[in-house]
Amino acid sequence: MHNQDTFVGPSFSLGNRLGRLAWGVVSVLFFQLSPRPLHKWRAFLLRCFGAKVGQGVHVYPGVKIWAPWNLELADECGIASGAILYSQGKITVGYRAVISQGTNLCTGTHDYTQSGFPLLTKPIHIGNHAWVAAEAFVHPGVTIGDGCVVGARSVVTKDMPSWMVCAGHPCKPVKERNLDQKNVVSVYGSLKN
Repeated sequence: MHNQDTFVGPSFSLGNRLGRLAWGVVSVLFFQLSPRPLHKWRAFLLRCFGAKVGQGVHVYPGVKIWAPWNLELADECGIASGAILYSQGKITVGYRAVISQGTNLCTGTHDYTQSGFPLLTKPIHIGNHAWVAAEAFVHPGVTIGDGCVVGARSVVTKDMPSWMVCAGHPCKPVKERNLDQKNVVSVYGSLKN
C-alpha cells in the first residue's frame, strides 16, 4: 500500500487514483450505458484497462468494477448486473463460473489492530464451474473451489470446498453438488484442459 495511515493520506498511489478516475469516466459513459448484448464491447473496454478477459465472457453493464487491472476472467464466465467486484486486490473468476446479481466480491479490508487503520488487500479466487448466487458476500482472501455453489445471501468468510453446495451466515458446506450424469463427463473433462 502507498500509505500505512489512512487518516492522513490515501492508501493508493497517485497513478492508481488517476487510473481509477479514467476508468470511472469510461465506465459511466461507455460501459454502463452499453446495451446488454454487447458483451464483446465491455470485454474490450476491460482489456483496455488491463483486465485479462477470456473468450465468451458475459459481463453485464450493471456490474460495478473498482479496478479492472486486478481482474482475471476465464473463458465463458458470467458476471450479472448489480454484482460488485471490489478489486482493490486480485479477483480471479474461473471457466464457466457464474457470479449472480448483487454479489459482492470484496478484496479490501483494514487492519483494525494498527492505529493507522492501514488497508489490507487479499485476492479472491472463484473456481471453474462455480456459482456464487444472488447477493452473497465474499470476504478478502477467500477461494471458492471448482464446482462449488454458494447459496444466495451467504456470507463467505473462509475457503469453500470443490463440488459442494454451501450456504449460510457464515457460509458452510451443506451437501455434495451432484450433476446430471449426461454432463458429468463433459464438466470433469473440461476441468482437465
